[in-house]
Amino acid sequence: MIKKTVAALFSVLLLSSLLSACNTTRGVGEDIQAGGSAISGAANHDQQ
Repeated sequence: MIKKTVAALFSVLLLSSLLSACNTTRGVGEDIQAGGSAISGAANHDQQ
């Protein structure tokens, strides 16, 4: 009984960690995309 409870608790903690990591990864991806857009915009502005 205790092993099942510990295993369930561990599973919940692991799953919550993975879900929060997905959010963090998504945020980093959006930041990188915004940086790339800024660089692209600056390059286009310099060409004109």
